[in-house]
Amino acid sequence: MADITDIKSIVYTEKTLGLQEEGVIVVQTSPKVTKNQLKAIFKEYFGVNPLKVNSLRQSGKVKRFRGKEGKRADFKKFYVKLPEGANIESLSA
Repeated sequence: MADITDIKSIVYTEKTLGLQEEGVIVVQTSPKVTKNQLKAIFKEYFGVNPLKVNSLRQSGKVKRFRGKEGKRADFKKFYVKLPEGANIESLSA
């Protein structure tokens, strides 16, 4: 079962700030979270029932540091459409 700790952060970029004006929030999570689990998290912790949830898996980039190769962590990104007038505060507790 997914939990609020599976949500890593809300993504704030130029593109996502534009989407927020339309009521869409972009959330970065661990790769194991599903759409239904994310809907349940939003309903339980934020009291908001999302209208629509789209997901995308993103593989971590391969990077080099001082000649050694490493890989960033994989993650999942969710685009969550909220009902009109609903507002989500920051996840920092």
